[in-house]
Amino acid sequence: MMADLRDVLLVDGYNMIGAWPDLASLSQIDMNEARDRLLERLADYQAFTGRRVIAVFDAYRVPGKGKTFEQGRVEVYFTKEKETADEAIERFAVQLRVKRRLIYVATSDFMEQSVAFAQGALRVPALELLVDVEQSEKEIGKKIAEQARQGHRNTLDGKLTPEQLKMFERWRRQ
Repeated sequence: MMADLRDVLLVDGYNMIGAWPDLASLSQIDMNEARDRLLERLADYQAFTGRRVIAVFDAYRVPGKGKTFEQGRVEVYFTKEKETADEAIERFAVQLRVKRRLIYVATSDFMEQSVAFAQGALRVPALELLVDVEQSEKEIGKKIAEQARQGHRNTLDGKLTPEQLKMFERWRRQ
């Protein structure tokens, strides 16, 4: 298996939720939903940019400390007991540093930005990431609209053999 040398975006999850207006208001009602919405948007952003995205959350709000899993291809990490998201992000910034790979740290926490910068990572304030994510969503929407205008529909029937199409048509008529 080849090493993953993509650029990496480390995201302080709760910092984004608190800084992005729509997620901040949603978090007042349902924090799990706000977290899921953030991860959905980051998954789309990851697919659009090609960057590897790792979202880090302080585990004091969630059981399963030190847990890592994928959601929508975004790597999600909940810190260990007595470990802050800042500390985990700093550790990841050091571990993932290799030649020709850029590491971005998305947070509006000034101390975390300073430490990440000292580790060689690039700082991305929360609202700057929001602007980038919104821009990528607009570009994705344009591409989908353009394909629809050109008649490039991503339909199943374009991928089936004539025999398979006949079989499905027979089933539909029964």
